[in-house]
Amino acid sequence: MTHGPDPVALAASVFGRGAGEASCFIFRGHQLLVSAAGGLPAAARQQLGALPPLRMLEFLGPAGEPCLVAEFEREREPPPGHRFEHLKALLDTLPAATRSAAARALELLEFDRTHRFCGSCGAPTALATQPIARRCTNPDCGREHYPRVSPVVIVAVERGDEILLGRSPHFPPGLYSTLAGFVDAGESAEQAVHREIHEETQLQVRNLRYFASQPWPFPHSLMLGYQAEYAGGDIVCAPDEIEDARFFHVDALPPVFPMRYAMANQLLRDFCRRHGRPWPPAG
Repeated sequence: MTHGPDPVALAASVFGRGAGEASCFIFRGHQLLVSAAGGLPAAARQQLGALPPLRMLEFLGPAGEPCLVAEFEREREPPPGHRFEHLKALLDTLPAATRSAAARALELLEFDRTHRFCGSCGAPTALATQPIARRCTNPDCGREHYPRVSPVVIVAVERGDEILLGRSPHFPPGLYSTLAGFVDAGESAEQAVHREIHEETQLQVRNLRYFASQPWPFPHSLMLGYQAEYAGGDIVCAPDEIEDARFFHVDALPPVFPMRYAMANQLLRDFCRRHGRPWPPAG
C-alpha cells in the first residue's frame, strides 16, 4: 500500500526553496496551529521537526506561492508559545490571502484522508500532484479522484424591510440565520433555492439575485449566496430541520452568529446597508 510522498522528504523539498518562501498550515482536526499573536508559526521548519505529522501535502496558495499543510493527532499538544485554535474562530482575523490558503489546506487534508482507497474498485490510491489528486494503483482501473466541493445555497428572503431568518435545533439558544441547504444532484443552484425555501418554510420566492460565493471548508462546502423576494405562502417550519422561522424587521433583528466572514453575516450586512441601517445593529 502506498500513502504518497514521505512527509520528511516532502518537507525538505518545500523548505529547501528557502524558509521564507513557504507558508505552513499545521492542523489538529479543524484546529490550526497559530502563534501567540494569532498568526502562522514563524519557524515552520522547527514546528514540523517537533511534531511529526500524520500526513503532509504541498500545494500552491491563491497567488501561486508554495504552501505546506500537515495534520497531527488530535491529542497532540502545541509547542511552547503556540496554540491550536479552530479555524472558524480565525476567519475574521486572518489576512484574506492566508484565510484562503488555510481553507484550501483544510479541504486538501479532508480529501487526502477520505480518499485513501478507490471508490470504484477499492484498491489503494497514491497521491498525485499538478493538480492534486489520488490515483488508483490498480492497473486495471487507474481512476483519478480529485478534491470534492459540495455547493450550498444560502438565501436572504426579503419582504420589503423584513428578512426571513430561521434557527436550527442545533443552534446555540436564541441565534438565527438565513436559510441554507445543499444543491441536489441534477438541479441548478436556482432550483435549489426554490426547493430549500419551500421544504423548510413552505414559502415561495421570486426574483432571485446572485450575491457572492465563499469556500466553507467544514469539510468541503462552497457557499452560494442569493437574495430573493417573498412571493407568497405562510410559514410552516419543517419539524426535522427548522425550530423557528419568521420575518424580522430591519430594526428588530435577532442575535445572529457574530462571524463577519460567514455568508449569512454578509447577506445581513447588505440588507441593512440597503435600508440605511448599521451592521451589526447599534446596541
